[in-house]
Amino acid sequence: MIDLQSTGDGLHGYALLCAQLEALLAGERDFIANAAQMSAFLYSELGDLNWAGFYLNRNEELVLGPFQGKVACVRILFSKGVCGAAATTRITQRVEDVHAFPGHIACDSASNSELVVPLVKEGRLIGVLDLDSPSVGRFTEEDQAGIERLAEIFLQATDL
Repeated sequence: MIDLQSTGDGLHGYALLCAQLEALLAGERDFIANAAQMSAFLYSELGDLNWAGFYLNRNEELVLGPFQGKVACVRILFSKGVCGAAATTRITQRVEDVHAFPGHIACDSASNSELVVPLVKEGRLIGVLDLDSPSVGRFTEEDQAGIERLAEIFLQATDL
């Protein structure tokens, strides 16, 4: 596990994670296989997470996809929660305290901060990549930039 927070070298750490993810996904184009691998990869390589996974756009509703962590909400309306906000705006949502976020959905009451990256390919919203942490303020600007880059690698490596 790379502890990006304690090393203070997040940019170098994310460069290494990007190279590892590229190697992990090389030669495989299947969405489910790559999403499952990426969820497990993020969950095992990033510290202080209690959930990492995908919600998929199904007729303007987010439906649970491959993930690591406790059981989760199966369906999320675009009008609800941090995932819905990312899907609606197509802008990454980095929330320091989810309990202060209007309309937050508590799929796991242990989650206190969240980072949600919309997955857009060729102008089409595929879904969102969702990371949850039990720590308030877990995700930094460096984390956001790093996870957005990892999401780009996933989208480039995957047939949708």
